[in-house]
Amino acid sequence: MKTPSFRLPKAFRNMSLVVGLLIVLAVSLCAIFAPLVSTHGVEQMDMRNRFSLPTAAHWLGTDNFGRDLWSRMVYGARVSLAIAFISVTISAIIGTVVGLVAGYFGGWVDSLLMRITDVFLGFPAIVLALAIVAVLGPGLMNVAFAIIVVAWTEYARVVRATTLVLREQNYVQAAKALGAGPTRIIFREILPNAMGPIIVLASLGLGTAIISESALSFLGFGLPPPTPTWGWTLSYGTRFIRDAPWLSIVSGAAIMITVLGFNLLGDGLRDILDPRALSRGKSGSK
Repeated sequence: MKTPSFRLPKAFRNMSLVVGLLIVLAVSLCAIFAPLVSTHGVEQMDMRNRFSLPTAAHWLGTDNFGRDLWSRMVYGARVSLAIAFISVTISAIIGTVVGLVAGYFGGWVDSLLMRITDVFLGFPAIVLALAIVAVLGPGLMNVAFAIIVVAWTEYARVVRATTLVLREQNYVQAAKALGAGPTRIIFREILPNAMGPIIVLASLGLGTAIISESALSFLGFGLPPPTPTWGWTLSYGTRFIRDAPWLSIVSGAAIMITVLGFNLLGDGLRDILDPRALSRGKSGSK
């Protein structure tokens, strides 16, 4: 009896996957249970302890209003992760549908959809996002929408390239011969076999979305204060960089560690889901 080529224990021998997953889980749990994890109210001020260094009472110190930085970082994780998951989910759906349709039908449909994609790719991502938020105004959904507009194109191009290969496979041709319609073939035959690249791209895209949200907040186009966001904390921390450098260090470290976690997770998933990696694992086990 043959054993399956992919086993959960073997997957967790991939250090990138393990470390990335642990970081993502830690940040996600802090965001979900923010009221329990935080030590102070997110807007609770203590003017007697302005610019306090990290202490037992304030684990990461305080800001210029005496607000606890640990609590603000925890609640800031909620904002960053919410925007990241919303924008990546919708971007993946839009880009996947566009890529599947363009790759399967080809011809003028492919040309039209890819030219539309090229138009969006022609704009610098951060400039386009800034323009959208400037028109729509600040807000969680507006920031997420701006990220969606600049992010869906990656999924469209990757899924299209994958579909062009998969549509020529024997099982797709067999489905056609049996009378299956385009919708069934696309979503029942091609899409399940294209999920590997989509999952990897989404994992990496979460980190990119967090960077984009932080950049918009840093430039003053994100969620308005007093909403705690990592980008805004990093921005106003630069005003006090001489007297309280930990403001920028803490928020910058939160962004860096979270993005690193998603990138490591994406790299680990890519190594596991890559058929060439699986074939190497097979040959090595013989």
